Amino acid sequence: MKRFIAFAIMAVVLNPTVQATNMMGLPISPRLKTTSLLLDKKGLKSAAETAVLHLRGGSQRVFHFGKEGTDGDKGMKALLGGKGSNLAEMSRIGLSVPPGFTITTETCQEYNGLGKQLPKGLMEDVMDGVKRIERQMDMKFGDETSPLLVSVRSGAAVSMPGMMDTVLNLGLNDKVVEGLAKRASKRFAYDSYRRLLDMFGDVVLGINHNLFEEQLEELKEAKGVSTDNELSEDDLKELIGKYKQVYVTCGKEFPEDPKKQLELAIRAVFDSWDSERAKAYRDINQIHGLLGTAVTVQSMVFGNLGATSGTGVLFSRNPSNGENKLYGEYLINAQGEDVVAGIRTPSPISTLEREMPVAYKSLLDNVDKLERHYMDMQDIEFTIQDQKLFMLQCRNGKRTGPAAVKIAVDMFKEGLISKDQVDCADQAIMMVESGHLDQLLHPQFEDQNKYKARVIGKGLPASPGAAVGQVVFSPEDAEAFKAQGGAAILVRADTTPEDVGGMHASEGILTQRGGMTSHAAVVARGWGKTCVCGCLEMRVDDKKKTFTLGGKTFKEGDWISLNGNTGEVIEGKEPLSPPTISGDLSVSSDSLSPAS
Repeated sequence: MKRFIAFAIMAVVLNPTVQATNMMGLPISPRLKTTSLLLDKKGLKSAAETAVLHLRGGSQRVFHFGKEGTDGDKGMKALLGGKGSNLAEMSRIGLSVPPGFTITTETCQEYNGLGKQLPKGLMEDVMDGVKRIERQMDMKFGDETSPLLVSVRSGAAVSMPGMMDTVLNLGLNDKVVEGLAKRASKRFAYDSYRRLLDMFGDVVLGINHNLFEEQLEELKEAKGVSTDNELSEDDLKELIGKYKQVYVTCGKEFPEDPKKQLELAIRAVFDSWDSERAKAYRDINQIHGLLGTAVTVQSMVFGNLGATSGTGVLFSRNPSNGENKLYGEYLINAQGEDVVAGIRTPSPISTLEREMPVAYKSLLDNVDKLERHYMDMQDIEFTIQDQKLFMLQCRNGKRTGPAAVKIAVDMFKEGLISKDQVDCADQAIMMVESGHLDQLLHPQFEDQNKYKARVIGKGLPASPGAAVGQVVFSPEDAEAFKAQGGAAILVRADTTPEDVGGMHASEGILTQRGGMTSHAAVVARGWGKTCVCGCLEMRVDDKKKTFTLGGKTFKEGDWISLNGNTGEVIEGKEPLSPPTISGDLSVSSDSLSPAS
């Protein structure tokens, strides 16, 4: 008998008589079904894996990866988080991964249990890990002549993009920055230091990021430039002084001791597990039962060394429609947060082949290797330092409903998910979650030709679908509209993780800055929210609660429509029509056979 993939899953998800059970044989609540399947089928196995954490890790709080050996692997997400376990796995399979170590999620739980105090002996283990990185990089943490800089990143067992904290360039101070300037270049050193002052002040000390951003924008205006890259080394040194004055104004002090910087950064990442945005994201996505976040400390590699360096984010397949084609972006002379934060609009990944052909070829090889290894579409972060590629993260990529179905069908046909699988058709089905199927039922515009005269602008089609709503300018207003039964379009210059509640409450999201892999785009696709990013002609005035586009000014409450498939922004309330089911949704699983 033929089974139609999409409708077979739909029957299980939507039929109330089907009772799912977890790996312990206990019934799963229908609302928790998606998350429970995720935990059971993707290596997390919440209950059972928690029970054996001590068997795998014992009392070990720090797990290393690098040339001197790798402790973890991809099956240790509950203990090392997705980031830590995947860095260990990439290191194991021979990819170019900067050395580092991961502090376990159990340690985060222990930290919280001790009233936000680091467990005794942890910092000794951390500094032993730093020494191990020093040996592999032939650099010294806090040294003025050959300084090692590190990043501190979060990583829970379930992907929570942008919801927890990161600090880059740790180890710099007033003396070390001058040593770095002599070893590399003054512009690079001062650029890295001003980034640290900004991120450390924001993430660790709670200084409002906008205070640093205001100083940067004022300096660019005074110097007559429009981008950060146009600032000279003297300009950046001046900016460092302005950032330090922000600390003074806020009554804060930047620690000159690199070890103290590292300790405070680890505390801040642990604390971010309980931030309002992280808790809101877990509630929205029904993520429960995790121990906390892991913390990964890793040697920095630098995409901001000049024209032969850069950083980017890509998906091994298109997360909007599932097309088997690289989908991503990069920035030359930048660091990773520049891409995901959406503060600059990056270049499409396809143009990297022309800019850096050798690094691009290495990237293609690594992407192919990772997709075959994980047997799923991958979300990848990378940095290129002086033409050399480094892999900084991989994870199973978030995708829309239509993309989930197409990717599952295509990978089945290609034979990518048949290795060591008893029933690869069932494996393909498990790649499509109930939330994906819900997205397939979202409406579209009735007739795209009818609204062409009312198109006021166009941005990047970051997340597909059609959205109609009233303009709001803050996440709080979006949530208020939703509570009152209204439909809102959240309009922002760019989004931050703090906007997560308003993004979820909105029908669609429109941003002035940012690209296809920005925070707004990634989160919107994961939720099936229509999103248009990088609408560069738009000007947003949050104070007046207006935006200008296409020669017109729109205020809060005005109706607009978004086409996430084309990036079009439409004046007024455009009629919607029911969805249509076609293409891979009607593929019979009995008619498929994996590639030989």
